[in-house]
Amino acid sequence: MQTRAFCKRDLKNSFDFFLAIVSLFSRTAAGGSFSLYFFALEGYNNHMLKIRVVAVGGIKESFYREAVNEYVKRLGKWVKVEISEAEEASHLDDPAKKREAEAEGILRRVKGQMVLLDVKGKRVKSEDIAELLSRSALQGNSEVTFVIGGSNGVAEEVKKKANEILSFGDITLPHQLFRVVLMEQLYRAETILHNASYHK
Repeated sequence: MQTRAFCKRDLKNSFDFFLAIVSLFSRTAAGGSFSLYFFALEGYNNHMLKIRVVAVGGIKESFYREAVNEYVKRLGKWVKVEISEAEEASHLDDPAKKREAEAEGILRRVKGQMVLLDVKGKRVKSEDIAELLSRSALQGNSEVTFVIGGSNGVAEEVKKKANEILSFGDITLPHQLFRVVLMEQLYRAETILHNASYHK
């Protein structure tokens, strides 16, 4: 799959923008291999889309918190970001009961489109996350919620209500570190959409 970022300078007027949108959806409808077009218009999704991250439990290590806060700060020039922490059912020993207990806190915090991060989900690249955010904005969604479950995963109820279930691969990461990885990928996705320089 090839990707290309549209900058404002690529589109001389609103008619060009209309043609670009038609091009995007016509390629999507045709199926098969196609070039994926991202729209990085100046102000296009700047503060139009709100990204919410719902995670079970808090972050204890200060260096993880600092990393998360840094990416929230960087993302702030393009989108609004909110992190909401659901209570961890640490008082329960049975993993299944933990998942069920944490499900209510997760779902209560979800707003808009729900994207669950799960090791068994669809594997994605950074460009796929950028496409997801771009598509959500184009479809008129004002919020996208990314959900990080507890260390024992999430209940089936949460999986059933997710609009998409994505995976960053089969490697095992410390639960708190995964939040940093998600924030970095969200920032990388926004740099793709806005054609901003960022190290590879």
